[in-house]
This record gives sequence, C-alpha cells and structure tokens, in this order.
Amino acid sequence: MNSRTRTYRLLEMVPGFLLWGTFIGALVFSFFQPLWVIYFIILFDLLWLYRVVYFLIFLLYGWRKFMSALRVDWFDTLTKDNKKWKNIYHLLFLPMSKEEEEIVDTTLQSILRSHYSMERFIVVLAGEARAQEHFEKIAEKMKKKYGPKFFKFIVTLHPDNVAGEMASKGANINYAGKHVKKVIDTLNIPYEDIIVSTFDIDTNPHPQYFAALTHAYLHHPHPTRTSYQPVVLYNNNIWESSAPMRLAAFGTTFWLLSELARPDRLFTFSSHSMSFKALVDVGFWQNDIVSEDSRIFLQCFLRYHGDYSVTPIYVPVNMDTVQARTQWASLVNLYKQQRRWAWGVEHFPFMVTRFWHDNLIPLKKRIKYLWIQLEGMYTWATAPILIFALGRLPLYFAHGEVSQTALAQNAPFILENLLNLTLVGVIVIAILTIIALPPRPKTHSAHKMIYMIAQWILLPITLIVLSSLPAIDAQTRMFFGRYLGFWVTEKARK
Repeated sequence: MNSRTRTYRLLEMVPGFLLWGTFIGALVFSFFQPLWVIYFIILFDLLWLYRVVYFLIFLLYGWRKFMSALRVDWFDTLTKDNKKWKNIYHLLFLPMSKEEEEIVDTTLQSILRSHYSMERFIVVLAGEARAQEHFEKIAEKMKKKYGPKFFKFIVTLHPDNVAGEMASKGANINYAGKHVKKVIDTLNIPYEDIIVSTFDIDTNPHPQYFAALTHAYLHHPHPTRTSYQPVVLYNNNIWESSAPMRLAAFGTTFWLLSELARPDRLFTFSSHSMSFKALVDVGFWQNDIVSEDSRIFLQCFLRYHGDYSVTPIYVPVNMDTVQARTQWASLVNLYKQQRRWAWGVEHFPFMVTRFWHDNLIPLKKRIKYLWIQLEGMYTWATAPILIFALGRLPLYFAHGEVSQTALAQNAPFILENLLNLTLVGVIVIAILTIIALPPRPKTHSAHKMIYMIAQWILLPITLIVLSSLPAIDAQTRMFFGRYLGFWVTEKARK
C-alpha cells in the first residue's frame, strides 16, 4: 500500500471516527462527567432547533416556488419566448435491471404525455447482461410499441463482469453513454444542443418538466456549466405504501425542496439533467462507485475547477416509494435504500484528495463543499440518536452535588421544551404532506387521510431505525473498509 492509498484510507475513516467518537464520548462522559454532557446535549438541541427553523424557512420558500412553477404553462412560455428550443434534443437514459414490464411501460407513457415534441427525444433503455433474457424480452416490446414515437429509441446491454467496474447503475449508464455518443456523432448534433436526463426506471416526469428544463437551459448564462435538479415526488404508489415508507418518501422530498431553495449548496440527487457536453467532457459517469448520481456533479465541479453548479427546476418528477411483496421486505428494502444513499459518505475522501491538488478552485469554495458533505453525513447519523435516545442519559448518572445543581434540576424541562418547539416543524410538514398527496384513488376510503396525518407520530422511531441506523451502518462499514456494493431497490406495485 503506497502513501497516497494510506492517506485515502485514513480519510475514509474520518466520518466513522467522528460518529463513534461522539457516541462513545457521550456514554463515557455521561458516567464520569454528566454535567459536561448535559451542557453538550442542551447546546446540541438548541442547534437542532435552529436547524429546524432554518429548514422550515427554506422549505416554505421552496414550496412556494414549487406551487408557482406548477401554475405555469412552460411549453407555451418556451415557444413564445425563445425559438432556439427547436434546436434542443433531449437524451433520456433509463437504466433498468429486473423491473417488470408495467413499470417500464408506465414511464414511457409518462414521457409521451410531456408537452413537448417527441421528435426531439432520444430515449435509451439500458439493460444489464446479468438479466439479459428478462431485459431483452421487455426491450423488444417497448421498442416496437414506442420506438416510432421518438426521434431515436436505442437499446443497450451492459456486459457483466467488466474488469475495474462495479456492478452498478453507474457502470450501466457509463457503457450506454459511450455507445450513444457514437450515434450522436454520426448525426452531427452539437453536444451543446443536447440535454441529458438520467432517470430511474420508475421516474414519471411531470408533463411540463421538459419544457421547464429547456426554458432553464436556454436562459442560463452558462447552460453547460450546471446540472438541473427537479423536485422529486414519490407519488406513483404513495397511497398503496405503508406509513414508514411514506414518512421516508416525504422526508426526502421536503429535504430536497429546502436544498433547492439554497442552490449554492446543491449536489445532484437521483433523477436529474445536465448538458451532454459536460457529460462528454468528464468521460461519463464513474463506473466503480455506488453514488453516481451525486458523484457526476463532483466530476464536473473538478473538471471545470469549481465553475459548476446545480440549477433548481421546481417542476417535479414522480417516482415510487419503496414497496416490496411483503411489509417486512419493504422495511428491509427501505433500510437498504437509505444505507445506499448514506454511502454518499464515499465522496468525502474523494473530495479531500482532489480538492487538495486543485488550487484553481477558490479555497473558500473547497472548504464550503467539504463542510456540507461531512457535516451533513455526521448529522444524518448522530442527530436522531442524540436527541431521542442519548439526550437523557447523563441525567441518570448525575448524583450527589451534580444532581443538585440548577442545570441538572432544570435540564429535563429544558430538553422537553426544546423538543416541543420542534413539533411546530412536524405540524407544518404534516400539512404540506396532505397538500402534496395526489388525488385519492377510489379504492381507498376517506378515512385513510386521517392515517396520513397520524403517521407523523412515528417520526422519532423512523428517524432512528430507518434513517440514523442505515447512516451509522454505512459510515461504520467505510471505517472498517467493508465496502458496500450497489443494491437495486426492488420495484413492486399492487
């Protein structure tokens, strides 16, 4: 192992070291110095309250932009405002593994419902050789049914067991991207005139999404130096899913909405769009990692020495909540999905080593993005445990003179009041949940709306079991070098 590899390995251990240092320190000091820990927990809860208020401000701002964007006829605005839209092509990558035909068919139908000319669409259905028989059967049907409706309908099959690759979505679309580049080169379409959208196979774009995306692209001062991040709604099967799945889905949506309101700190997430020029410049998606959706932003950020950003698109795309054949399988799959997202911690050593050698990126910007990455992963893993599980631990060990101090006597009331104040945020989110729901299917009674509100009492449990623990799992695995492979979330609809 050379010195650079050792350095990278040590950097991989930093998030886990901070995580377990916090937990072990809280336990040890609760016994030996409980007063110190009481101070720490109160300060942490104050910080958490500040973050909740901060989050709500940006969430409501993002929500207002979201609702405003839904009222715009983006295609009408685009066609009246800028004739250059006719030069733009949309290149869609739809990677799939073993998903059923219904899911693929529904996605392609949703694309066809877009308020846009299908003659400007190049659709790529990208399959895996390890599921070749299943994929080719579906791909043949889809190409026959939908191929004539688009400018191009391309089917690719990513070979299995390629040296240096991880069996992952990134490897699949890397292969598909290089194949499609050859096709585009024969068509002589300028790379700057192609907008790439990378969608999960269950992604159903809003009918106005591509018009809004094109409008943003044509009005951006440097359209090839930015990615475009839509609002992600998990509405496809939200009425059929159970409470833990819905809480995780809405939590992700509201987190993303608050991030869209602060584009200076945005990374790309899940389904998103970018210019084909930037994609070619960075050599397509990295094919040996799990978190390719956010890594592609960092690839561009480094390629252009910090002159790259993410532009919010407040028109949504709709995806599935986690749902398997049984309730237990759904819970296991949700845990694994959250752990895979938390594996984004793999970006930290990558960022430190690359940022260290790129002095063309302003130092302030390098520090800012490193802080966003490290602090976000640390808080994800530790905050729910510290607030709901370890918060009262030092009070049980406070004996003698310590227990008689004013702080120790009042700490339970202080902590309780701080947590009660954060409930305001939960109430606001619960209200937004009701507004964000799609129309209730006739197969569900009106009483289910009560469950949609009542489900939020489960928030502390889901935050610990299905958010914090998967993040702890991911960071602990990284600490010990037990690297996570790519896991495909099962897509099952009732």
